[in-house]
Amino acid sequence: MRAALIGLVALSACTGDVDEQWQLDHDRIIAVRATPPGILPGETSVLDGLYGSKGGRPVELAPQLAAVVSPERFQTALRRESGQWIVTAPDAAALAGARVELGLAADAPVPLQIGVSYADQTLLGVKTVYLGVSRQNPVLEDMLIDGAAPPQAEIVVPQLTDVPLSVKADEADIVNWLTSCGTMHDFDLPQAYLRVEKEDPQEGDLAVVLRKADGGIAWRVWPIRVQ
Repeated sequence: MRAALIGLVALSACTGDVDEQWQLDHDRIIAVRATPPGILPGETSVLDGLYGSKGGRPVELAPQLAAVVSPERFQTALRRESGQWIVTAPDAAALAGARVELGLAADAPVPLQIGVSYADQTLLGVKTVYLGVSRQNPVLEDMLIDGAAPPQAEIVVPQLTDVPLSVKADEADIVNWLTSCGTMHDFDLPQAYLRVEKEDPQEGDLAVVLRKADGGIAWRVWPIRVQ
């Protein structure tokens, strides 16, 4: 299973989507999360993803399959338990050996690369969990939708209007805004805007994903419609 998944992950890097990158209304892995993204020896991290499907709402799901890609010596660090994929950081001696093998500094975190799949192995991704270091996922801060804090439930926007979207991000962060309602502009910037034309879908979902350079990730999804 591991060899097949690794091969499929490598192959997926050569393929591209025909839909816009901000388009939620198609089958895709939107993001993969490790909670937490960095763990010390003996600690655990749980993998899940934000999964989108054509005609469906984005949902948080554990991968169907997962396997360690690198370092190979840590294949047993990943296990499936009660429907979840769990990483356990090896002991300090094992991490020291991996650092030598990978040519890392003596105090550097060890990147554990894990291939994941959804939708019967038709959707593939890779997540890195950092071993030997304590890290946490970020919190989405200072989010504004049309100049106001986003509601807890549904977002309602006008038609034929540029609706500004913003979230706090550092220079090294990666931000993606996605939607299945209207058209997203500047989707890969902290400050984007949404516009719903008459011919656009008038309802759907809006999502934002924040990726940190240290492997942390946060997301939020709202139902959205035009009024």
